[in-house]
Amino acid sequence: MNVPATMCAMQQTSLNGPQDMRLITDAPVPVPGQDEVLIRVAAAGVNFADISKAHGTFLGGPRPPYLAGFEAAGEVVAVGDAVAAIGPQPGDRVVGVGDGAFAEFMVLPASGAMPLPPSWTEEQALGLLVNWPTALAALKPLGGITAGQTVLVHAAAGATGQAAVVIAKHYGATVIATASPGKHETVLALGADHVVDSLGGDVADEVLRLTGGAGVDIVLESAGGATFNASLAAAKRVTGRVVVYGIAGGEASITNWDLVYKHQVHVIGFNIGVLIQAAPEIFGTVMGELSVLLAIGVLTPSRPTFYELADGPKALEDLESRSTIGKLALLP
Repeated sequence: MNVPATMCAMQQTSLNGPQDMRLITDAPVPVPGQDEVLIRVAAAGVNFADISKAHGTFLGGPRPPYLAGFEAAGEVVAVGDAVAAIGPQPGDRVVGVGDGAFAEFMVLPASGAMPLPPSWTEEQALGLLVNWPTALAALKPLGGITAGQTVLVHAAAGATGQAAVVIAKHYGATVIATASPGKHETVLALGADHVVDSLGGDVADEVLRLTGGAGVDIVLESAGGATFNASLAAAKRVTGRVVVYGIAGGEASITNWDLVYKHQVHVIGFNIGVLIQAAPEIFGTVMGELSVLLAIGVLTPSRPTFYELADGPKALEDLESRSTIGKLALLP
């Protein structure tokens, strides 16, 4: 296809939040580097990291003005000079992560452009390189999940939370999920054994009641804020693992005094980007396992809620307010 010189894109103009994101119509179409591919974006994924970047709380995040978004799926329209013949080629449909996904075109590293599963649409493939690997890495290599254990999944109605519920059940765990009341049916339909109201009551007390006072083996902690303390209190003493991969509800702290006298648990910090860079062998194992889950039908196409590209600020604000269920997508 003929690639235009300019495109529509969402530009973040400040670090005051998504409300300062605006649609521009004259953004230059990026040129792929030697080891990159250019895709025509069919759908872009909306993630909490986009919100953190818009607020300036994402460590090492971009400085405004910048083109927002980092996850997208679409058709390859051009490739760099060094992209091998066995790599992505024009016409291939891929999903990947890069910079400036909230746009009509974006570049991706050729090595990280994953072919779409047969019969999947671009919209359905969103999450394959963000939400599913995050959930799988948190549960298996970091959380050490085994059959018969009990897992607490916070924000279980979100894209990563839903993936975690499905994966944990596949590995034979009992799943206790947290979600707001209007989302309980969705989480139970995914296979969760129990759903705790994330907005009312004491989550830790309810989890301890459900486990006979023992606590859970693994906590997937993405909520932050006051929920972080509930996560620590809900984990089994000595052997419980709290895998922290998000701070949606704000920062929280724990001291060495807490770990010695109050919460004798394993606290594991997790960032998927750091895992890719610092432990590529672990990430490779995760992606290999992900391929198996895909092949046997555990991993199924996502069903995002769609927003027009110009409604990017609303999509991020809806996600930030926790009023959404599952994956969100922008359509250029």
